[in-house]
Amino acid sequence: MSAAAGFAGALALQAVAVAGSWGGHYWVFGCAAGAVVCGLALLRRRGWAAGAGLAVAAGAVLVTRFAHLPVEPSPAMALGLAVLVAAEVRVRPLPRAGAVVAGGFAVLLAGWLAAPGVLPAVPTLNVLGWVGAVACGLGLRLLDARGEAAAEAVRHDERLALARELHDVVAHHVTGIVLHAQAARRRSPPDLAESLAGIETASTDALTAMRRVVGVLRDTRDAPVAARFEPLTELVARFDGPSVRLRLPDGEDGWSNEVRGTVYRIVQESLTNVARHAPRARSVTVDVTQDGQAVTVDVVDDGPPGRPHRGGYGLVGMRERVEALGGALVAGPRPGHGWAVRATLPLRESR
Repeated sequence: MSAAAGFAGALALQAVAVAGSWGGHYWVFGCAAGAVVCGLALLRRRGWAAGAGLAVAAGAVLVTRFAHLPVEPSPAMALGLAVLVAAEVRVRPLPRAGAVVAGGFAVLLAGWLAAPGVLPAVPTLNVLGWVGAVACGLGLRLLDARGEAAAEAVRHDERLALARELHDVVAHHVTGIVLHAQAARRRSPPDLAESLAGIETASTDALTAMRRVVGVLRDTRDAPVAARFEPLTELVARFDGPSVRLRLPDGEDGWSNEVRGTVYRIVQESLTNVARHAPRARSVTVDVTQDGQAVTVDVVDDGPPGRPHRGGYGLVGMRERVEALGGALVAGPRPGHGWAVRATLPLRESR
């Protein structure tokens, strides 16, 4: 609406100025042609609007040259052309935008050459309007590109967060199902009930966790991936593998949700890897300490030497979680036997 009002004001001022200097009805053609171009400028989102506006302007230049009418493009028409050029530069592919920019300049140059006796103020204002349109279009194009890059970065981070969440949920619970199924194969019929109960529990937990993640995916709001984590003591108690010795520090209540969730996922993924890759391990030590500036998580098992390092997303996900908080993660075989994971999370970065 404001653009239409601006175009209408420019056309009215032009009509008054031409009528005062030329007299008669000389203002009619220029205002009619300018109104057409300004109307096309209001339809600038249409792909054909810029080409049509340039064609009308070029035709107006030819008519005024041979009919001895006031010079075109008039100020009102130049304003409409500037809007069309700026819109094309902002959103169209560079080759097409460049062609429109060149076409607009050609129309201005043709109008100036067609009326060599005209006051220099008119073509000068037209050129300044063209330069302003190109600069405005380029500026808006850069802002749009920056905004799109920022949005893509957010989408990328959200995809990584969802990928980590899905991996942690599926790997942990499905590993529990596999272990219970393997145990069931080795047990006699009277002992199958315990293994089947474990499979049922792990399956129920997996479904619950998957429903929560799917709920986040289906949420139309821009809600971050969030999860409620049980205490580490419960996670360790449910672990169906080697015995686990857990040591926790005081002051967990002061941790942020990001630190608390990352500590949980590190311990969960480490225990899952022990169950999958070190079935002959006899014990695991989970040591979480805090020195006032950082939280350190150490997960160490006593599995046999020569444990293979299989490719996967578990360590990748852990490292991404830790580095997102400004921390560091080291994982690898211990001298002699076993595997160790150490993550350091600075508390000051997560507040």
